[in-house]
Amino acid sequence: MSATSGTVLLLGGRSEIGLEVAERLVRDGAATVVLAARRSHDLDAERRRLLDAGAREVETLEFDADDVTAHGPLLADVVARHGAVDAVVAFGVLGDQARAERDPAHALAVVHTDYVAQVSVLSHLANLLRPLRAGRLVVFSSIAGWRVRRANYVYGSAKAGLDGFASGLADALAGSGVHLLLVRPGFVVGRMTTGMDPAPLSSTPGQVADAVVAALRAGRGSVWVPPALQALATAMRATPRPLWRRAPR
Repeated sequence: MSATSGTVLLLGGRSEIGLEVAERLVRDGAATVVLAARRSHDLDAERRRLLDAGAREVETLEFDADDVTAHGPLLADVVARHGAVDAVVAFGVLGDQARAERDPAHALAVVHTDYVAQVSVLSHLANLLRPLRAGRLVVFSSIAGWRVRRANYVYGSAKAGLDGFASGLADALAGSGVHLLLVRPGFVVGRMTTGMDPAPLSSTPGQVADAVVAALRAGRGSVWVPPALQALATAMRATPRPLWRRAPR
């Protein structure tokens, strides 16, 4: 499987992991990157970074993940102009667990961004890419969704839903020519986790991106980052509930 289809669509144009992935795909031959984010007029640093990495063109588009009614037209336009894209779906929010327990509106906002909006984007992209019989989708799940913990169950439940949806979509796309890579990182040290103590088997955005690109090259359907996390996930499933209830974030 080739490293890139020529155009990378990054949904979440400021995402640390997403930008690291896009940068590596540019180095592997992608000529064009489409950065989609809110305040798209303020993506100069991200655009320059990818041009410096070797992109021939970096386009910016206004994209609000929570405005699901706009997803269809925006994605249809991108595919019409660029063809079968490598779509890196890298938007999301961690949210505030304590606030979510007090404020149902905040809990719903987290789930909407991290699950509902992702389902919308992935469904539109799958329908647009199937007729082309080409294209790739990179979806970021999380160890937090493997077995949801009391300490971050709102975010974890959204990731659990996304993991299940993406796994089913990958099966639905089998034989279509469209490939889905499901990425399951552990704790990632970056902007989203600033101020939090790193968990065991933590990684950096660059390490996650390296694993993503290697998995794309190999045509894999899923990847744990780091690989040892898969063994930990197996142990997590077997942990008795009274002990699991006290597990930290």
